[in-house]
Amino acid sequence: MPTETEVRRRTRGLDRAFDIMDYLKDQRHPLRPNEIAAGIGAPKSTVYEIIDLLLERKILDRVDNDGRVFLGRRLYYLGLAHLKHFDLAREADEYLLIITQKTRETAQMCVLDGGKYTVAMMKEGKRHFRISSDVGELTPIPWTASGRLLTAHLTDREIEALIPTEDFVLPDGNRLPLATFIAEARRARTEGFFSCNSVSDNFTHCFAAPVHDHGGRCIATLCIVAPRDDALAHYADYRQVLLDCAAGLEGKLKGEPARFDRG
Repeated sequence: MPTETEVRRRTRGLDRAFDIMDYLKDQRHPLRPNEIAAGIGAPKSTVYEIIDLLLERKILDRVDNDGRVFLGRRLYYLGLAHLKHFDLAREADEYLLIITQKTRETAQMCVLDGGKYTVAMMKEGKRHFRISSDVGELTPIPWTASGRLLTAHLTDREIEALIPTEDFVLPDGNRLPLATFIAEARRARTEGFFSCNSVSDNFTHCFAAPVHDHGGRCIATLCIVAPRDDALAHYADYRQVLLDCAAGLEGKLKGEPARFDRG
């Protein structure tokens, strides 16, 4: 039977292992152990020890002769096993395909990752000019249409605690007031939909529709990212396709038969 001290030590080691993997995911390129230690604010000796253990188990891979490491191939197989049993990802793939077929625009499934927004899955549009995003890249919640829907179930105080203050500063340098964001989140929850011009470029418009769990909490959004002119010209059609697909996905997750066809 392990002592209480041993249990605490193992728990801290597990926490550090996840810190290392999360940091590599966020940085998106291989790093030396000392760079990781500096990035997560951990002792070098501890980080080196944990990295050696993760290398032994193929959770991390060594990528060059300078000692840089990155997320290992074993994580890929673990991810595949997860997706096989993860209803949201499996079912969403079909609906993203329907969206691109019906609109020719880029379709995404988006979720929260802690206090950030991320694109979890994406299907590129069928037009020659394609709009795409980096899947897994973390983005400030207030910069996105989906962010309003994904936080709409939270109280005002919970929203304020979740989103870092600096994330309300938009790419153009202007600050979005917290009260404005909360008001938009409340409106998005009432309307079951939100759209806005992208704040990160001058060319696209973003549509988002919520996917709710059994308790009514928005666990993901289905999104369309379209050139602004096309978004304006086809606004009603794009909105309806997105709402139908989001409702269909939500129903599938609750065990209901498919209610939306590819026609």
